[in-house]
Amino acid sequence: MASAAAHLSFSLPFPPFSSPRHRPVTAFPYPTTQSQNQSRVSLRTRALGPDFMGDFGARDPFPAEIASGFAEKVLGNVDTEHKILIPNASALSLAKQDCSPISPLQPPLSVDEAKALMKKVVGWRLLDEEGGLKLQCSWKLRDFKSGVELINRIYKVTEATDHFPSLHLEGPNQVRAELWTASIGGLSMNDFIVAAKIDEIKTSDLAPRKRIWA
Repeated sequence: MASAAAHLSFSLPFPPFSSPRHRPVTAFPYPTTQSQNQSRVSLRTRALGPDFMGDFGARDPFPAEIASGFAEKVLGNVDTEHKILIPNASALSLAKQDCSPISPLQPPLSVDEAKALMKKVVGWRLLDEEGGLKLQCSWKLRDFKSGVELINRIYKVTEATDHFPSLHLEGPNQVRAELWTASIGGLSMNDFIVAAKIDEIKTSDLAPRKRIWA
């Protein structure tokens, strides 16, 4: 029985990736059913934006995959155009986003907007004070030296954002951080972005040692 070969090709609007892992599969044959013998399938895949997510691409199928005839189980028309949708900034983690300039005319986030964004940060409290909404987070640490070290780590993380929290070293072993945008009298997206970046700071080596009872 004669057999025909179908080809899978990628058409990208920008130059090929230099990394071998990103080298698209230009063509590979796989078995098809008799009803497909008279046609060739050409599937075009487009990336609709820059690669925000990092590593994506194609790989050669494993021999077992080819032997299974997986292509026969693919749904869709032979002329279907497949698109790779790249997530926009709103879909990315807040910690991966950059702070933006804030105009004094920009209104602060509402209580409902702030509560929705609270789901994207860890350990922060939403304070509703006379001066406007604020974010607050506290850490109990091993000792005074650990508190100073945490403040230094927070400064290193937030230095590039140019949006700094208010930091307080309270007592011998506690640090408190507060975030708000003073120029608009409340919270902005920048406050949540910085809070998410602070969440990623390693603090396990600064935490109080646990007592082990014999």
